[in-house]
Amino acid sequence: MSVPAPETRRQRRRMVASQLAARGIADRRLLAALARVPREWFLPPHLAEDAYDDAPLPIGSGQTISQPYIVALMTQCLAVRRGDLVLEIGTGSGYQTAILAHLGARVCTIERLPDLLVEAEERFRRLRLMNIETRLGDGARGWPERAPFEGILVTAAAPGVPPPLVAQLALGGRLVIPIGDLSAQELVIFTRTPAGLDERRAGGVRFVPLISRLAFTEGEQN
Repeated sequence: MSVPAPETRRQRRRMVASQLAARGIADRRLLAALARVPREWFLPPHLAEDAYDDAPLPIGSGQTISQPYIVALMTQCLAVRRGDLVLEIGTGSGYQTAILAHLGARVCTIERLPDLLVEAEERFRRLRLMNIETRLGDGARGWPERAPFEGILVTAAAPGVPPPLVAQLALGGRLVIPIGDLSAQELVIFTRTPAGLDERRAGGVRFVPLISRLAFTEGEQN
């Protein structure tokens, strides 16, 4: 990987202005992070020129990198503060992870596919992101020995919230997850209160399934 070219920096600024700020993403720290992280580094080389399209793109192994607006929306819903301990379920390309790290979160990220995790870890090293811990495993079970988390972000769809993730969410913490069936979901934000989970919805989305005995199985996916 090389230093991002001036042209890609211009593309990122255009992306931030036209795809994100114009559609209601207002968090200035988040917009600055999205303007800084080179999205093309998180894609297969033959797709690098499409990095700033307003669309999800394939990254191999049947997985995708979400469109920039969805990355921004989910991150804004999470309301990350500097120093927060955040659990990410589904490392994928590592792009969402890098955005969280640039916001100053301490990120614990779990991926079930070894090849994707190895590639993401290399990107983190090249970007010198030292505030990220990685794990290979079933994300629906969380990372209990690192809990509680101020934020949990799930980048794959589930039919409901896996109970271990609720148990690992700190009081006052937020959990952002796409919930629905295999064809369409709604982005739901849960906040843990002394009385239980408060819930609000942020619109329709479509994600690859969270593969786990606690979510969708391989058989359901096929």
